[in-house]
Amino acid sequence: MRNVVVAGVGMTPFRRAPGWGIRSMAIEASEEAVKDAGIDPGSVEKIYFGNAAAPTVTQQDMIRGQVAFRQSDFAQFPVINVENACASGSSAFHLGYQAVAGGMSEVVLVVGAEQLTNEVKERSFRALRGATDIYEIGESGPDEDWTSSMLMKFYAEEGQEFLDRTEATVEDLARVAVKNRHHASMNPLAQFRREQTIEEVLSARVIADPLTLPMCSPMTDGGAAAILCSEEYARDRLSGPMLLVRGSELRGGQVGSCVEDAAGRVFERSGVDPADLDLVELHDAAAPAELIQYGQIGLCAPGDEYTMIRSGATALGGRIPVNTSGGLMSRGHAIGATGIAQLYELATQLRGRAGARQVPGARLALAMNTGGWMSGDYAVAVATVLEYVG
Repeated sequence: MRNVVVAGVGMTPFRRAPGWGIRSMAIEASEEAVKDAGIDPGSVEKIYFGNAAAPTVTQQDMIRGQVAFRQSDFAQFPVINVENACASGSSAFHLGYQAVAGGMSEVVLVVGAEQLTNEVKERSFRALRGATDIYEIGESGPDEDWTSSMLMKFYAEEGQEFLDRTEATVEDLARVAVKNRHHASMNPLAQFRREQTIEEVLSARVIADPLTLPMCSPMTDGGAAAILCSEEYARDRLSGPMLLVRGSELRGGQVGSCVEDAAGRVFERSGVDPADLDLVELHDAAAPAELIQYGQIGLCAPGDEYTMIRSGATALGGRIPVNTSGGLMSRGHAIGATGIAQLYELATQLRGRAGARQVPGARLALAMNTGGWMSGDYAVAVATVLEYVG
């Protein structure tokens, strides 16, 4: 296996923009990634295109990536479409990583793009409903509630169970939302940038008890992209900062926690310990998810997660900053783009380009992206470790 480098990254603003279109956001992010890498666009050999909701929201199925790029310079390249729920973008990254590491390609473009919002709101909620087991929850009927996501109901159940078995309180869930909004206030690409207080979070509209609106990730549109190449190619032809992919692991299946499995395997393969990390981007689709993942990835002992948010350990300036981008709750959750957006944040931090939200001296970072929900756990988890090597 060869070493793989993230040579360039690109990302659009994340926002609600019905009608913006996957084509526009995918091309914008990809052109930025190519420019950032300093490569000729013709060097790209394949495109791995992550998207989750287009068949339901925009009714574009099957050839999503080909359609997205057909009116651009990227139309000349073969496209592999990747759909893996909220982990579609990171799954595309994982496949691109494998292609380069295995010697099948020298340079690939990995892209995630999502037009989640639509004037017909029912389409957006139908798409999210499809990230669960329809055989288990039943097909939607005429009386279905299309004002909230089915996934938030699952996160609410998980959150209440977490509160019941630990000493965490609903105020701790609010602290996660407040922290991530503070981080997002310094991120010009984030969807929500106004700071909020614990009181504001707790008094907001209840989505699914104990979750209020600011504790939940929003409907978001946007795109993100990355150029991956072999280390040899980067050293011979490129002059930018080197970001080495120390490991990428995709796990799933109904055996324990796939987050724990993915994290454990990526740490073992990369030779990295959780204590070595300088920052982390976690899949905070709802506030409890971030807290629970603190323990699952080894930032603390299970049961002690609430102590990390109370002490400020996961805030900027703390021991291990988490979701410096603002996370899904404040940066936004453009489903198919989220996994690569997490890696965009890691790359920005590791290169020292994060401005006011910069983690000083950051050199090693983890992204954890999950997708789907079955039998009380995620259907898939993708863990990626990046290291700045100069």
